[in-house]
Amino acid sequence: QVHMVESGGGLVQAGGSLKLSCEAFGSAGGRFGMAWFRQAPGKEREFVAAMSWSHYPTEYADAVKGRFTISRDVDKNTVYLEMNSLKPEDTAVYFCAADQVFFLGNRHYTYGGQGTQVTVSS
Repeated sequence: QVHMVESGGGLVQAGGSLKLSCEAFGSAGGRFGMAWFRQAPGKEREFVAAMSWSHYPTEYADAVKGRFTISRDVDKNTVYLEMNSLKPEDTAVYFCAADQVFFLGNRHYTYGGQGTQVTVSS
């Protein structure tokens, strides 16, 4: 069983930056395609970004292109989401996800975390 743990959320002013981290525990050396999703209050969960287990390819939602960057440490099975130029509409719970496939993009993942809250004030 793989356990995902996110960290790095918080409160930031519009225009600011945050960097989220997510580690996959119990992966037993397996390699994972990983991704970030988010869910704002009253809205459905939406895709944010994804990366293969070899760093390329990547995929981003249109709403975050040019502002967010996904990266990873393959040896640590950790994925990061660097968020710049944050907007109030980026406020959401951010979830990481993983699956033992090369790359899934905006699809269903087998493993997911409990989420970390990101709040952007105007």
